[in-house]
Amino acid sequence: MNRGSGKLIFALDGIRERKEVENWVKRLFPLVYRFKVGKELFTREGPEVVKIIRGSGGEVFLDLKFHDIPETVARAVEAASGLGVEILNVHASGGKAMMKAAREAASAGGEGSAWKAPRIVAVTVLTSLNQNDLREMGLEIEMEKLVLNLARLAREAGLDGVVASPWEARAIRRELGEDFLIITPGIRSGPGKNDDQKRVSTPESALAAGASLIVVGRDIRNAEDPVGQAQAIEARIAQVGKNG
Repeated sequence: MNRGSGKLIFALDGIRERKEVENWVKRLFPLVYRFKVGKELFTREGPEVVKIIRGSGGEVFLDLKFHDIPETVARAVEAASGLGVEILNVHASGGKAMMKAAREAASAGGEGSAWKAPRIVAVTVLTSLNQNDLREMGLEIEMEKLVLNLARLAREAGLDGVVASPWEARAIRRELGEDFLIITPGIRSGPGKNDDQKRVSTPESALAAGASLIVVGRDIRNAEDPVGQAQAIEARIAQVGKNG
């Protein structure tokens, strides 16, 4: 297979064992060479899963969403940086001081190692939440305004970008410029069953709105032909580039 655009990140969510990780990486690489490792997989298999992906030539988005006091997050980020991950994330709601600590720790973690420091992005508002959920939490603010506020804080803290839904990507891009990394989960190729994602969009809509990278899991993982589905998504990504 040809090497893909790099804009597609395959989410290894719901995958429970190292052997499954090896199979998915072998099946999709190099068409897909960025893989997201989340809480469940990392809790089960630990750093070894990162080594498997890196050893196969892939890059890792470590999706652990660190959120704690600044010192604790800094130590976690420094440890994660030593694994050689390309991107890792923290929660923007942890505040500017916490995000600054993460940025500094990532740089320190990359010093003297074989890997360069990872890019740090901040999770704004989970795609499983909508305006009603914000109200239930006592937040009387429009979703887009909240996401933009958190994105600005991330930029001020020196982070490389944010994780946000495709619905807010255009506003973030307009506000924070072309060099700001925007990673969008909640990507669906078309109509599907209801799930826990509420603010969703298609690959081309997300990219046209300003997303830098899109995260796709279920659409590929549950397809009858996962490789064919990944190829189809890559074709749609390429079409956005032509139209843009």
